[in-house]
Amino acid sequence: MGNQTQNRLSALRAQMKATGTGLLAVGPGSHMEWVLGFHPMPDERPCLLLVSPTKEAFLMPALNADGTREHTDISFFNWSDDQGPDKALKEALEAIGATAPGVVALDETMRADFALLLLHALPDNTKSEFTPATLGGLRMRKDASEYEKLKMNAGIADRAMQKAFATLRAGLSENEVAAEIRAHFASEGADPKFWIVGAGGNGAFPHHHTGDRIIQKGDAVVIDIGGRKDGFPSDITRMAVVGEAPEGYAEVHAIVEKAVQAAIKAARPGVKAKEVDAAARSVITEAGYGPYFVHRTGHGMGIDGHEPPYITATSETVLGEGMVFSIEPGIYLPGRFGIRLEDIVILRADGPEIFSSLPRDLHTTKA
Repeated sequence: MGNQTQNRLSALRAQMKATGTGLLAVGPGSHMEWVLGFHPMPDERPCLLLVSPTKEAFLMPALNADGTREHTDISFFNWSDDQGPDKALKEALEAIGATAPGVVALDETMRADFALLLLHALPDNTKSEFTPATLGGLRMRKDASEYEKLKMNAGIADRAMQKAFATLRAGLSENEVAAEIRAHFASEGADPKFWIVGAGGNGAFPHHHTGDRIIQKGDAVVIDIGGRKDGFPSDITRMAVVGEAPEGYAEVHAIVEKAVQAAIKAARPGVKAKEVDAAARSVITEAGYGPYFVHRTGHGMGIDGHEPPYITATSETVLGEGMVFSIEPGIYLPGRFGIRLEDIVILRADGPEIFSSLPRDLHTTKA
């Protein structure tokens, strides 16, 4: 077991002790990836990492055991298709002293049938909850290694955005610009994950499906892109126009930029996430565009592209140093254009550090 895994298991057990959690169960996915640095192939066969206050074990499909053993020395309790998992699960719980845990924290992203299998194997009076007080809380605070990978990915996304700017011109389709974005991510060894290119009225759809619309002179274009390298993602949104900006564009861009700056100013350790959302939202509402800001101000980012903390109007999450999240207010005017400006930040003691090096100014390309 590597030092990172040992350190994370120790930190996790400290959280379990502090919260009175007797068992943590995670399925193959990003939670397991964070703890162990890998996860077995996810499929319908129950596979669980079980962590008690003193020991850990795997409920492991026999089909995946040999391949997984290359990555870990944690005890396996194997089961085969002709046996089923019940007996192996019971033995695993006994081995780690968690047959009556009192409180079990369940990976909220695992399959429902995995969760029910476990709950049915525990006493009826077992209380269940999800991971925010234990593993999820730890994941929100990024360490130096995670920071470096996120920063590296942000640099790739910056250069992919610059490629989009260089490609953009009237007469091309949204898909043609997106193809160049994907090619740039791939050229730096990153896997392109999403590429929203929303021209003109399409930009008023926050999650527009990039298509065959031909970009025209006077279009404002939303470009929201992200890739993944070394297990971590990127995410950035910038604006461009082809030739002259549409009527009223400059005013709305300035309002969205002011909202970004208000959220950055509000984001400090000890502040609730909803206060950051309120800072951005109040700027847009006071300018008369409140109904056109139709989504949250941001989402966390780490191993997953979207993970806690979520910067919403109702989130009570208290922000802390090391948390990484987006700040991305927007205004979407149906039939005209949309404007979203997005930066990923890591929260430091004195406020947010922005990963991107690209300004949020409007990029203007020749028609």
